[in-house]
Amino acid sequence: MRKKMKNVVVMALGFALTGAVLTGCGESQQSRQDTQQGIPANISEETGQDSDSVAKKEEADETEKVAQTSKGYEDNFAVDSEAAKEFAEKVKEATAQKDLEALAELTAFPVYVGLPDVGVVETKEDFLNLGAEAVFTNELLESIEMADIENLQPSMAGFPISDGRIASINFGVADGVLAINGINY
Repeated sequence: MRKKMKNVVVMALGFALTGAVLTGCGESQQSRQDTQQGIPANISEETGQDSDSVAKKEEADETEKVAQTSKGYEDNFAVDSEAAKEFAEKVKEATAQKDLEALAELTAFPVYVGLPDVGVVETKEDFLNLGAEAVFTNELLESIEMADIENLQPSMAGFPISDGRIASINFGVADGVLAINGINY
């Protein structure tokens, strides 16, 4: 009976802790212990919970955090607005400089390039062989220069850099990092 009561107390404490973390209630008044993820080690002494279980849970939580960081971004919706803006600034700078090499470094291949008779460009070398004169059209240069990158909004296709014209450079998450995935004319 006493062991069942302890298990009930542990479950109730777990639910309460999860609820507090999810709702963010009382953030400014929470103790350091209440804001930690998982169950703190000292609870196992109070409740009689197996300390091996607590250690395994903490290890699993840490492993998950490491896996998330090593993967990079999961998708376009996981990219914060500041990171999107910083990447868009790099694209705008490379475009303004007509620096095809810099633009290629920001690109994931294969990439769509909407020039006549081009379509999908398979490699960086093929992209560079297109030439800066072909890639950096006046319409693309003007559209990228005038693009507002302050409030980029993600979509399934990524983030478009454009002043609203058809000419644009689109980027999004590729293999966990931001990269150009299309140039439209």
